[in-house]
Amino acid sequence: MVLEDRHALETASRFGVATHDVYREALRIGICPYRYLRNRSSISGEEQLRLCTSCVAVVGAGGLGGHVILLLARMGIGHIVVVDDDRFDETNLNRQTLSSQEAMGRWKAEEAVRVVGAINPGVRVTAQRVRIDPSNAEKVLHGSDVIVDALDNIPDRFTVETASRSLGIPLVHGALAGFEGQVMTIFPEDPGLKRLYGRRESGGEGSESHQSQGSEVVLGVPALTPALIAALQATEVVKIILKRGRLFRNLMLHVDLETGEILPFAFGETE
Repeated sequence: MVLEDRHALETASRFGVATHDVYREALRIGICPYRYLRNRSSISGEEQLRLCTSCVAVVGAGGLGGHVILLLARMGIGHIVVVDDDRFDETNLNRQTLSSQEAMGRWKAEEAVRVVGAINPGVRVTAQRVRIDPSNAEKVLHGSDVIVDALDNIPDRFTVETASRSLGIPLVHGALAGFEGQVMTIFPEDPGLKRLYGRRESGGEGSESHQSQGSEVVLGVPALTPALIAALQATEVVKIILKRGRLFRNLMLHVDLETGEILPFAFGETE
């Protein structure tokens, strides 16, 4: 049995509940929402339900984050928390999939709510229109099953990683500049970002004294790179939730689109 969107929307309206709740209960009793029918050869009904009952926090709704948000929404993640305190401007139009001429000046987190609602009404989106910092990170990220680092600067990445450790939540890191990008999955017990950027407290690249913007400011961000890195990050999220496949854990996957190289750089499990 399948459930078409129009019937899900009618049921939600009739009983005064969210469309997300209708999808969830349908999956619980073995009815597949029609929109997920093409998932069934790769993702079982039980796994689709697990995605539907999961919460993912995406920190940053720009080039990387926008793509991640839409991919997770189409996969059927039940609740997406979008953390971003920025508005769209014309420089975002080359790569940020949530941006459009109509969205100029709008808050990115709030636009994510609108766009996802038009794509998949069965996904709840919570907009957190804040800049992540040590004072609010744990409160904003609490309750998530996975956190996605889609930020553009190193100090804030360390802030998110610190919160993810404290909360015991896996973190999927992604970064890019020009035609190159990287992905790494970090569990709370893993050494994590210091393997890539040095120790935050040492005064190295990860310190607060480091420039606020990343190397993408210098090398630019063509549209192709965030699309690929975001797809890899979203896949890591799904693998974590479904507990299947091999994660990019204790290794950093480096992608160079210009040369066509995709290389894993492995780290030992201990320091």
